[in-house]
Amino acid sequence: MDWGSIFGNAAVELISPTTAAYALAALGLAVHFGYTGLLNFGQAGFMALGAYGYAISVLTFGFPVWGAVLVGIGASVVFALVLGIPTLRLRADYLAIVTIAAAEIVRLLFTTNTFVAVTGSANGLSEYKAGFRALNPLSFEGKAGFGPWMFSANDWWNIIVGWSVVALAVLFTWLLMRSPWGRVIKGIREDEDAVRALGKNVYSYKMQSLIIGGVFGTLAGMIFIMPRAVIPSAYATSLTFFIWAILLLGGAATILGPVLGSIVFWVLLSFFSGFIARAVEAGWFPISEVQAGQLRFILVGVAIMLLVIFRPQGLLGNKKEMSFVK
Repeated sequence: MDWGSIFGNAAVELISPTTAAYALAALGLAVHFGYTGLLNFGQAGFMALGAYGYAISVLTFGFPVWGAVLVGIGASVVFALVLGIPTLRLRADYLAIVTIAAAEIVRLLFTTNTFVAVTGSANGLSEYKAGFRALNPLSFEGKAGFGPWMFSANDWWNIIVGWSVVALAVLFTWLLMRSPWGRVIKGIREDEDAVRALGKNVYSYKMQSLIIGGVFGTLAGMIFIMPRAVIPSAYATSLTFFIWAILLLGGAATILGPVLGSIVFWVLLSFFSGFIARAVEAGWFPISEVQAGQLRFILVGVAIMLLVIFRPQGLLGNKKEMSFVK
Protein backbone atom coordinates (compact mmCIF):
# COMPACT_ATOMS: atom_id res chain seq x y z
CA MET A 1 0.00 0.00 0.00
CA ASP A 2 1.52 3.28 -1.16
CA TRP A 3 0.41 5.49 1.73
CA GLY A 4 2.60 8.38 0.59
CA SER A 5 0.79 8.59 -2.72
CA ILE A 6 -2.61 8.29 -1.05
CA PHE A 7 -1.96 11.07 1.47
CA GLY A 8 -0.19 13.19 -1.17
CA ASN A 9 -3.18 13.08 -3.52
CA ALA A 10 -5.50 13.91 -0.65
CA ALA A 11 -3.30 16.86 0.35
CA VAL A 12 -3.52 18.27 -3.18
CA GLU A 13 -7.26 18.75 -2.67
CA LEU A 14 -6.57 21.20 0.16
CA ILE A 15 -5.87 23.96 -2.36
CA SER A 16 -7.27 22.64 -5.64
CA PRO A 17 -9.47 24.92 -7.81
CA THR A 18 -12.23 22.34 -7.58
CA THR A 19 -12.27 22.67 -3.79
CA ALA A 20 -12.38 26.46 -4.18
CA ALA A 21 -15.29 26.24 -6.65
CA TYR A 22 -17.33 24.03 -4.33
CA ALA A 23 -16.53 26.28 -1.37
CA LEU A 24 -17.81 29.32 -3.25
CA ALA A 25 -20.96 27.53 -4.40
CA ALA A 26 -21.59 26.35 -0.83
CA LEU A 27 -21.10 29.91 0.43
CA GLY A 28 -23.86 30.95 -1.97
CA LEU A 29 -26.10 28.29 -0.41
CA ALA A 30 -25.14 29.61 3.03
CA VAL A 31 -26.53 33.01 2.00
CA HIS A 32 -29.68 31.33 0.67
CA PHE A 33 -30.38 28.73 3.34
CA GLY A 34 -28.15 29.43 6.32
CA TYR A 35 -28.93 33.12 6.59
CA THR A 36 -32.21 33.65 4.72
CA GLY A 37 -33.90 30.27 5.02
CA LEU A 38 -34.37 29.81 1.26
CA LEU A 39 -34.41 26.19 0.05
CA ASN A 40 -32.45 26.35 -3.19
CA PHE A 41 -31.89 22.93 -4.75
CA GLY A 42 -30.71 24.35 -8.06
CA GLN A 43 -27.21 25.65 -7.35
CA ALA A 44 -25.95 23.39 -10.15
CA GLY A 45 -28.01 25.51 -12.54
CA PHE A 46 -26.25 28.70 -11.44
CA MET A 47 -22.88 26.97 -11.85
CA ALA A 48 -23.84 25.76 -15.33
CA LEU A 49 -24.85 29.29 -16.37
CA GLY A 50 -21.52 30.62 -15.14
CA ALA A 51 -19.55 27.93 -16.97
CA TYR A 52 -21.44 28.11 -20.25
CA GLY A 53 -21.91 31.88 -20.07
CA TYR A 54 -18.16 32.31 -19.87
CA ALA A 55 -17.25 29.66 -22.45
CA ILE A 56 -19.86 30.69 -25.04
CA SER A 57 -19.02 34.38 -24.64
CA VAL A 58 -15.36 33.66 -25.39
CA LEU A 59 -15.76 31.06 -28.16
CA THR A 60 -18.83 32.35 -30.00
CA PHE A 61 -18.71 36.11 -29.44
CA GLY A 62 -14.99 36.66 -28.80
CA PHE A 63 -15.52 38.50 -25.52
CA PRO A 64 -12.52 39.28 -23.29
CA VAL A 65 -12.29 37.68 -19.86
CA TRP A 66 -14.01 40.51 -18.01
CA GLY A 67 -16.83 40.64 -20.58
CA ALA A 68 -17.40 36.88 -20.34
CA VAL A 69 -17.52 37.10 -16.54
CA LEU A 70 -20.15 39.87 -16.75
CA VAL A 71 -22.23 37.79 -19.17
CA GLY A 72 -22.22 34.87 -16.74
CA ILE A 73 -23.18 37.12 -13.83
CA GLY A 74 -25.95 38.71 -15.90
CA ALA A 75 -27.31 35.28 -16.81
CA SER A 76 -27.39 34.27 -13.14
CA VAL A 77 -29.28 37.44 -12.18
CA VAL A 78 -31.91 36.75 -14.85
CA PHE A 79 -32.12 33.11 -13.74
CA ALA A 80 -32.63 34.19 -10.11
CA LEU A 81 -35.39 36.59 -11.16
CA VAL A 82 -37.12 33.90 -13.22
CA LEU A 83 -36.99 31.53 -10.25
CA GLY A 84 -37.83 34.06 -7.56
CA ILE A 85 -40.66 36.13 -9.04
CA PRO A 86 -43.26 33.31 -9.03
CA THR A 87 -42.06 31.49 -5.89
CA LEU A 88 -40.70 33.81 -3.21
CA ARG A 89 -44.17 34.96 -2.14
CA LEU A 90 -45.14 31.33 -1.54
CA ARG A 91 -43.99 28.68 0.94
CA ALA A 92 -40.32 27.67 1.00
CA ASP A 93 -40.96 24.25 -0.51
CA TYR A 94 -42.19 25.83 -3.75
CA LEU A 95 -38.76 27.39 -4.30
CA ALA A 96 -37.15 24.00 -3.67
CA ILE A 97 -39.35 22.32 -6.29
CA VAL A 98 -38.84 25.05 -8.88
CA THR A 99 -35.06 25.34 -8.44
CA ILE A 100 -34.34 21.62 -8.75
CA ALA A 101 -36.49 21.44 -11.89
CA ALA A 102 -35.05 24.62 -13.40
CA ALA A 103 -31.46 23.44 -12.89
CA GLU A 104 -32.22 20.23 -14.73
CA ILE A 105 -33.94 22.16 -17.54
CA VAL A 106 -30.83 24.31 -17.94
CA ARG A 107 -28.61 21.23 -18.14
CA LEU A 108 -30.85 19.60 -20.74
CA LEU A 109 -30.92 22.78 -22.83
CA PHE A 110 -27.14 22.72 -23.00
CA THR A 111 -27.25 19.02 -23.89
CA THR A 112 -29.75 19.21 -26.75
CA ASN A 113 -28.47 18.97 -30.32
CA THR A 114 -30.55 22.00 -31.33
CA PHE A 115 -27.82 24.35 -30.05
CA VAL A 116 -24.86 22.08 -30.75
CA ALA A 117 -23.01 24.78 -32.72
CA VAL A 118 -22.98 27.01 -29.64
CA THR A 119 -23.05 24.64 -26.65
CA GLY A 120 -21.29 21.58 -28.07
CA SER A 121 -24.20 19.41 -26.87
CA ALA A 122 -23.09 16.36 -24.84
CA ASN A 123 -19.46 16.85 -25.89
CA GLY A 124 -19.31 20.23 -24.18
CA LEU A 125 -16.86 23.05 -24.90
CA SER A 126 -13.12 23.60 -24.58
CA GLU A 127 -10.42 25.93 -25.96
CA TYR A 128 -11.79 28.95 -24.07
CA LYS A 129 -8.89 29.38 -21.63
CA ALA A 130 -6.39 31.33 -23.76
CA GLY A 131 -7.54 34.77 -22.60
CA PHE A 132 -7.53 33.77 -18.95
CA ARG A 133 -4.09 32.19 -19.21
CA ALA A 134 -2.75 35.27 -21.00
CA LEU A 135 -3.33 37.20 -17.75
CA ASN A 136 -1.07 34.80 -15.85
CA PRO A 137 1.96 36.68 -14.44
CA LEU A 138 3.74 33.36 -13.74
CA SER A 139 6.02 32.26 -16.57
CA PHE A 140 8.21 29.44 -15.26
CA GLU A 141 8.70 26.19 -17.17
CA GLY A 142 7.76 22.80 -15.80
CA LYS A 143 6.40 22.56 -12.27
CA ALA A 144 7.11 24.47 -9.09
CA GLY A 145 6.08 24.19 -5.46
CA PHE A 146 6.89 21.91 -2.56
CA GLY A 147 5.87 18.51 -1.25
CA PRO A 148 2.72 17.21 -2.97
CA TRP A 149 1.89 20.72 -4.20
CA MET A 150 3.91 20.72 -7.42
CA PHE A 151 2.01 22.45 -10.23
CA SER A 152 2.56 24.13 -13.57
CA ALA A 153 2.28 27.90 -14.00
CA ASN A 154 -1.26 27.58 -15.36
CA ASP A 155 -2.31 25.34 -12.48
CA TRP A 156 -0.94 27.80 -9.93
CA TRP A 157 -2.80 30.60 -11.72
CA ASN A 158 -6.06 28.63 -11.44
CA ILE A 159 -5.40 28.08 -7.74
CA ILE A 160 -4.49 31.71 -7.02
CA VAL A 161 -7.49 33.15 -8.85
CA GLY A 162 -9.91 30.57 -7.46
CA TRP A 163 -8.98 31.03 -3.82
CA SER A 164 -8.68 34.82 -4.22
CA VAL A 165 -12.31 34.92 -5.38
CA VAL A 166 -13.29 32.72 -2.44
CA ALA A 167 -11.47 35.04 -0.01
CA LEU A 168 -13.19 38.11 -1.45
CA ALA A 169 -16.58 36.38 -1.30
CA VAL A 170 -15.99 35.38 2.32
CA LEU A 171 -15.03 38.97 3.24
CA PHE A 172 -18.03 40.37 1.36
CA THR A 173 -20.42 37.93 3.07
CA TRP A 174 -18.93 38.67 6.49
CA LEU A 175 -19.42 42.41 6.00
CA LEU A 176 -22.89 41.86 4.56
CA MET A 177 -24.09 39.77 7.49
CA ARG A 178 -22.83 42.38 9.98
CA SER A 179 -24.76 45.12 8.17
CA PRO A 180 -28.42 46.13 8.71
CA TRP A 181 -29.25 44.17 5.54
CA GLY A 182 -27.79 41.02 7.06
CA ARG A 183 -29.75 41.47 10.26
CA VAL A 184 -32.96 41.76 8.26
CA ILE A 185 -32.44 38.55 6.29
CA LYS A 186 -31.52 36.66 9.47
CA GLY A 187 -34.77 37.96 10.91
CA ILE A 188 -36.60 36.65 7.84
CA ARG A 189 -35.03 33.26 8.46
CA GLU A 190 -36.36 33.19 12.01
CA ASP A 191 -39.82 34.75 11.49
CA GLU A 192 -40.63 36.55 8.28
CA ASP A 193 -44.07 37.62 9.53
CA ALA A 194 -42.44 39.55 12.36
CA VAL A 195 -40.06 41.25 9.92
CA ARG A 196 -42.99 42.09 7.64
CA ALA A 197 -44.82 43.61 10.60
CA LEU A 198 -41.86 45.96 11.06
CA GLY A 199 -42.50 47.38 7.59
CA LYS A 200 -39.74 45.54 5.71
CA ASN A 201 -40.31 44.28 2.18
CA VAL A 202 -39.60 40.60 2.80
CA TYR A 203 -40.09 39.66 -0.85
CA SER A 204 -37.45 42.18 -1.97
CA TYR A 205 -34.92 41.00 0.62
CA LYS A 206 -35.46 37.37 -0.36
CA MET A 207 -34.92 38.25 -4.02
CA GLN A 208 -31.71 40.10 -3.22
CA SER A 209 -30.45 37.12 -1.23
CA LEU A 210 -31.33 34.73 -4.06
CA ILE A 211 -29.41 36.88 -6.53
CA ILE A 212 -26.32 37.26 -4.34
CA GLY A 213 -26.07 33.55 -3.57
CA GLY A 214 -26.72 32.76 -7.23
CA VAL A 215 -23.89 35.05 -8.34
CA PHE A 216 -21.56 33.17 -5.98
CA GLY A 217 -22.66 29.95 -7.65
CA THR A 218 -22.05 31.44 -11.09
CA LEU A 219 -18.52 32.52 -10.18
CA ALA A 220 -17.97 29.03 -8.78
CA GLY A 221 -18.99 27.61 -12.14
CA MET A 222 -16.34 29.71 -13.87
CA ILE A 223 -13.63 28.61 -11.43
CA PHE A 224 -14.75 25.00 -11.83
CA ILE A 225 -14.12 24.95 -15.60
CA MET A 226 -10.65 26.47 -15.65
CA PRO A 227 -8.80 23.16 -15.03
CA ARG A 228 -11.20 21.18 -17.29
CA ALA A 229 -13.69 21.38 -20.16
CA VAL A 230 -17.37 22.34 -19.87
CA ILE A 231 -19.39 19.11 -19.89
CA PRO A 232 -23.16 19.23 -19.26
CA SER A 233 -23.14 15.94 -17.33
CA ALA A 234 -21.06 17.66 -14.63
CA TYR A 235 -24.08 19.80 -13.68
CA ALA A 236 -26.49 17.03 -12.78
CA THR A 237 -28.62 17.14 -9.63
CA SER A 238 -25.91 15.27 -7.73
CA LEU A 239 -23.70 18.37 -7.95
CA THR A 240 -26.23 20.37 -5.92
CA PHE A 241 -26.48 17.58 -3.37
CA PHE A 242 -22.68 17.52 -2.98
CA ILE A 243 -22.76 21.26 -2.34
CA TRP A 244 -25.51 20.79 0.26
CA ALA A 245 -23.41 18.08 1.94
CA ILE A 246 -20.47 20.49 2.06
CA LEU A 247 -22.65 23.25 3.51
CA LEU A 248 -24.04 21.03 6.26
CA LEU A 249 -20.60 19.56 6.91
CA GLY A 250 -19.06 22.95 7.62
CA GLY A 251 -22.07 24.70 9.14
CA ALA A 252 -24.99 26.29 7.29
CA ALA A 253 -25.17 29.61 9.11
CA THR A 254 -21.42 30.32 9.11
CA ILE A 255 -19.01 32.28 6.95
CA LEU A 256 -16.03 29.90 6.95
CA GLY A 257 -18.07 26.71 7.31
CA PRO A 258 -18.57 26.21 3.55
CA VAL A 259 -14.82 26.65 2.98
CA LEU A 260 -13.87 24.15 5.67
CA GLY A 261 -16.64 21.80 4.55
CA SER A 262 -15.38 21.82 0.96
CA ILE A 263 -11.81 21.10 2.06
CA VAL A 264 -12.84 18.24 4.34
CA PHE A 265 -15.21 16.79 1.73
CA TRP A 266 -12.65 16.71 -1.08
CA VAL A 267 -9.77 15.55 1.09
CA LEU A 268 -11.89 12.68 2.42
CA LEU A 269 -13.14 11.82 -1.06
CA SER A 270 -9.62 11.77 -2.48
CA PHE A 271 -8.28 9.76 0.45
CA PHE A 272 -11.03 7.12 0.26
CA SER A 273 -10.72 6.96 -3.52
CA GLY A 274 -6.98 6.28 -3.35
CA PHE A 275 -7.23 3.89 -0.43
CA ILE A 276 -10.05 1.81 -1.89
CA ALA A 277 -8.45 1.60 -5.36
CA ARG A 278 -5.20 0.28 -3.90
CA ALA A 279 -6.99 -1.99 -1.46
CA VAL A 280 -8.87 -3.58 -4.37
CA GLU A 281 -5.59 -4.04 -6.26
CA ALA A 282 -4.09 -5.71 -3.17
CA GLY A 283 -7.08 -8.03 -2.90
CA TRP A 284 -8.31 -6.61 0.42
CA PHE A 285 -11.83 -6.02 -0.93
CA PRO A 286 -13.54 -8.61 -3.18
CA ILE A 287 -15.17 -5.99 -5.39
CA SER A 288 -14.68 -4.62 -8.91
CA GLU A 289 -13.08 -1.28 -9.79
CA VAL A 290 -16.51 0.12 -10.71
CA GLN A 291 -17.88 -0.87 -7.31
CA ALA A 292 -14.80 0.62 -5.66
CA GLY A 293 -15.56 3.97 -7.28
CA GLN A 294 -19.02 3.99 -5.67
CA LEU A 295 -17.77 2.76 -2.30
CA ARG A 296 -15.84 6.00 -1.74
CA PHE A 297 -19.10 7.98 -1.83
CA ILE A 298 -20.65 5.52 0.62
CA LEU A 299 -17.80 6.01 3.08
CA VAL A 300 -17.92 9.80 2.76
CA GLY A 301 -21.70 9.60 3.21
CA VAL A 302 -21.30 7.56 6.38
CA ALA A 303 -18.81 10.12 7.71
CA ILE A 304 -21.28 12.94 7.02
CA MET A 305 -24.12 10.96 8.62
CA LEU A 306 -22.07 10.52 11.80
CA LEU A 307 -21.33 14.23 11.83
CA VAL A 308 -25.03 15.10 11.42
CA ILE A 309 -25.89 12.76 14.31
CA PHE A 310 -23.23 13.94 16.76
CA ARG A 311 -22.74 17.54 15.56
CA PRO A 312 -25.79 18.60 13.51
CA GLN A 313 -24.73 22.25 13.47
CA GLY A 314 -21.64 21.40 11.41
CA LEU A 315 -17.95 21.73 12.15
CA LEU A 316 -18.05 25.50 12.70
CA GLY A 317 -21.74 26.04 13.40
CA ASN A 318 -23.53 26.46 16.70
CA LYS A 319 -26.89 25.16 17.82
CA LYS A 320 -28.34 28.63 18.36
CA GLU A 321 -27.79 29.65 14.73
CA MET A 322 -29.26 26.35 13.46
CA SER A 323 -32.33 26.33 15.70
CA PHE A 324 -34.52 27.49 12.80
CA VAL A 325 -34.02 24.13 11.04
CA LYS A 326 -35.94 22.24 13.74
